Amino acid sequence: MAEKLKFAFYWAASCGGCEIAVLDINEKILDVVGIADIVFWPVAMDIKYHHVESFPDKHIDVCFFNGSVRTEEQEHLAKLLRRKSKTLVAFGACAHMGSVPGLANLSSRAEVFETAYHWSPSTINTDHKEPQTRFSAPEGELTLPAFYDTVKTLDQTVDVDYYLPGCPPPPELIVQAVEAIASGTLPEKGTVLAPTKSLCDECERRTEELKKITEIKRPYQIVADPKKCFLEQGIICYGPATRAGCNARCIKGNFPCTGCMGPTPGVLDQGAKMMGALTSILGLDGEDRMSDADVQKLIDQIEDPIGTFYMYSLPGSLLRRKVLRGEKSDD
Repeated sequence: MAEKLKFAFYWAASCGGCEIAVLDINEKILDVVGIADIVFWPVAMDIKYHHVESFPDKHIDVCFFNGSVRTEEQEHLAKLLRRKSKTLVAFGACAHMGSVPGLANLSSRAEVFETAYHWSPSTINTDHKEPQTRFSAPEGELTLPAFYDTVKTLDQTVDVDYYLPGCPPPPELIVQAVEAIASGTLPEKGTVLAPTKSLCDECERRTEELKKITEIKRPYQIVADPKKCFLEQGIICYGPATRAGCNARCIKGNFPCTGCMGPTPGVLDQGAKMMGALTSILGLDGEDRMSDADVQKLIDQIEDPIGTFYMYSLPGSLLRRKVLRGEKSDD
């Protein structure tokens, strides 16, 4: 009988949805158990970091690492698991592009602490205390990992072999990835394990010749026609700039795509790609382009531009983060 593969899962700066996605493959989880032993999975197993440190290098066949890198501990585990793993997979949008935790790059560490520990509505902190990396107590010295200024993607921290996109990755893609691992048919290093076409290519909504629209609406402001392209209704949908592979789940639920599957191949900056796709639809270019005043009126209707265009991709984009002036940064 062939020796089983060794899998590892780790959860860094993320919501935990990727952990649930592993279970969402349902009965296929039995196939995973059939081909692999899970040797490290903190959310489900009582195994300590020192156990992983004792593994020989390359002991783990495949590590699925989800979450972006925000703290000293997460960076340490990313480097440790890279050393102990033959293959490292950036599992989910946070590890892939930085995702929602990466929007914290709009603030410095000091600003994050100010909000979290001093003036958030639910905080009572009359002593104005903040977390410290070291504290001496009667029981001994207590430690916390350093909290970095900058949220980073996994591949900004260590070398990554493959990317499994999505928030969380769709069960179908997880199964396909595991089957490719089991059969030894993984593609070349650096591949995103998802289709190469755009989400628009697998969307079933009716799309007429897009007419220039003069108003941008947010999803809650109208009852969207479930058969008509969101863009034609003035609702920003990330389909033109987003990789397929999710089976258009959000769109089938009558909610526009927000881009969690990441950019289509060859795109350097997903947010810039989407803004470019919108220019013709919104009547911002061409011979009959809008006046500057009308253009400004349209732009003003896009609330939270960074959250709209870089919800999942800010740390991995050309922007990366807000420029820190006069502050010490770990970046």
